[in-house]
Amino acid sequence: MMRATIHGTVIAEASDDDVVAIEGNYYFPPAALCGPVLKDSDRPYTCPWKGVAQYHDVVTESRTFRDAAWSYPTAEPSAIERVGADFSGYIAFDELRVTVEESGTA
Repeated sequence: MMRATIHGTVIAEASDDDVVAIEGNYYFPPAALCGPVLKDSDRPYTCPWKGVAQYHDVVTESRTFRDAAWSYPTAEPSAIERVGADFSGYIAFDELRVTVEESGTA
């Protein structure tokens, strides 16, 4: 199991098989989110090979972490082919603010 936490709050958890690793980041399927923890941001970004990104603020009970997550709502077909998995809509987290690690639970 992979788990994403921010200041001790679990924000996503998924089996290793459901997480897609791309360029050192782990992309979690939307169903792995632990409740309504994301709020769309207006930060623009387009990756040259993955396509148009959607940034998200991570919202916990105590704080909002601006642009701490992102996804590619509609990943480029060539990126899906390159990665070997359709990661459209999957969410990655800013490793400087969010801890992503094996949770040790099955």
